[in-house]
Amino acid sequence: MIFEIVKSAGIAHKSYFIGSKGAAAVIDPRRDCDIYLKLAEKNNLKIEHIFETHRNEDYTIGSLELSEIVGAEIHHSNKLNFAYGTPAKNGDKSKIGSLILEVFETPGHTDDSISIKLKDIEVSKDIYMVFTGDTLFTGEVGRCDLYGEEEIPKMAKNLYESIFQKILPLGDEVIVCPAHGSGSVCGADIREQEFTTVGYEKKTNSMLKKSRKDFVEYKINEKLYTPPYFRKMENNNVKGPKLLCKLPYLKPLSMDEVKWFLENDAQIVDVRNPTDFAGGHIPGTLNIWREGLPAFAGWFLNYEQPIIVVENKNNFMDEINRFLIRLGYDNIYGHLSGGFPVWFKGAGAVETLRTWSVHDLKKKLEEEPKDESLFLLDVRKEKDWIEGHIEGSHNVYVGLLKDHLEEVPRNKHVVVYCDAGYKASIAASLLKMNGYENATNVLGSMKAWKKAGYPVTKN
Repeated sequence: MIFEIVKSAGIAHKSYFIGSKGAAAVIDPRRDCDIYLKLAEKNNLKIEHIFETHRNEDYTIGSLELSEIVGAEIHHSNKLNFAYGTPAKNGDKSKIGSLILEVFETPGHTDDSISIKLKDIEVSKDIYMVFTGDTLFTGEVGRCDLYGEEEIPKMAKNLYESIFQKILPLGDEVIVCPAHGSGSVCGADIREQEFTTVGYEKKTNSMLKKSRKDFVEYKINEKLYTPPYFRKMENNNVKGPKLLCKLPYLKPLSMDEVKWFLENDAQIVDVRNPTDFAGGHIPGTLNIWREGLPAFAGWFLNYEQPIIVVENKNNFMDEINRFLIRLGYDNIYGHLSGGFPVWFKGAGAVETLRTWSVHDLKKKLEEEPKDESLFLLDVRKEKDWIEGHIEGSHNVYVGLLKDHLEEVPRNKHVVVYCDAGYKASIAASLLKMNGYENATNVLGSMKAWKKAGYPVTKN
C-alpha cells in the first residue's frame, strides 16, 4: 500500500494519496494538483478515484482539475446537488488494488459530510484507516455553525451521532486521517499532530468525553470566525471551479504599470515581513506577510479587481501563486518586476509605518496612563483577548476590522498589537489605507510583552 499526506500550508489542509497494485485514489485534492500526478508517476500508479469528504469551505477543491487530466471518477455525497461527479451513499465501495474504500455518511459539519473506511484485504478484513474530513480532527471536532446560528443545535446533534455512533465504534486501533491540521479555521483548536487513532482520541480529545447534552451545549456557545471568502469557496465547490489546466502566469510589471494599477483600484498586496513593510512601502498597499497569505487573503482580497503582488526579490512567486489559486483567486494579475527595491530606486513614493517595541509601549502607558490621545487596539481573536490582554486595550479581530472601522477613532494615535506583530501589521496597513495617518505596530506584541514580564489583564 502506498500512502502519502499532501499538506497545504497556511490553511492547514490535508489531502491523501493512496495506492495499490497499479491503481490510486486521492481524497480531498487541492486545486494545484501536479503533486498527485508526480506521486502517481513516481509509484507507477493510475489515479482512478477521487473522493470529496464534503463541500469544502476554506479552499477550492481540485477534483475537476485532477479528473480532467487523469480521467478519474469523482465521488461525493448525494445529499447536495453537485454539478459534477458521482453521488455516493452509505455502503458504496470502490476498489484499488487490494484496497477497499467504503463511504459512510457522517453529517454534522455539513449535511453532505461523508467519511471513508479503508481496508487492505490482502492483509486483513479489518478496517485499517478512516478518512474523516472535517468531522473528527486530532484533539477537536468539526465546526457546526456554517448554516447559521439557528441550525447549530441540529448540526451539533448530527455531529455527535456521526462521531459516537459511526466513527468511534470502528475500533480503537483504526487510524484517523482528518482533512485539516493545527491552524485550520474548520476547527477551534486542532492539535498539532500528523494523524491519530480512534483509541487515542477517545483518551485525549476533550470533546469525546462530553455527554450528548454537554457536547451540543458547547457547540451552541462556541464562537468561531467565518471569513467572507467561504461563500466563494462553497459556490466553487458545488458548481465546480474554472479549470486551470496550468498555473496562471504572473506578469512582471514595471513601476509605471504598477502605478497605473494602483490608480485604477487594483489590489496591491505587499507580502514582505512587517519590519520590511514598516521601513518603506508603496502608499496605499496592504501588508500580508507571505506565509500568512493562505490564512488572511480571504478576509481582505476580492475576486473582481486584479491582484498585484509586491515582494523583495520575487523568489517566492510560485508559492504565492499557489497560495492564492487554492483560495480561488483567478484574478491574480502580476507582480512588481524586480521587487520593492526597483520601486524606491526608481524614485517611487514611499511611506513608512511607525513601530514600537513592547518597552516603548510600556513606557508610554506608564508616563501617560490616562492619555486619551492613544487608542490601544488588540486584533487577536476574542477568545485570546479574554484569556489575557494589555489593560486598556480594545478588541477587534483583524479579519473583521475593515467592517468595524467605526469602532476605531480617527483622531487618535492607534497602537496595534496581536500575537507577534504580523497580524498587527495587516491591521495597521489597512488603517493607513483608510486614512488613519497615526498608526503604530507593536513588534513582538503579546509574545514579547509576556516575555518581558509585563502585566496581563484577564476578562
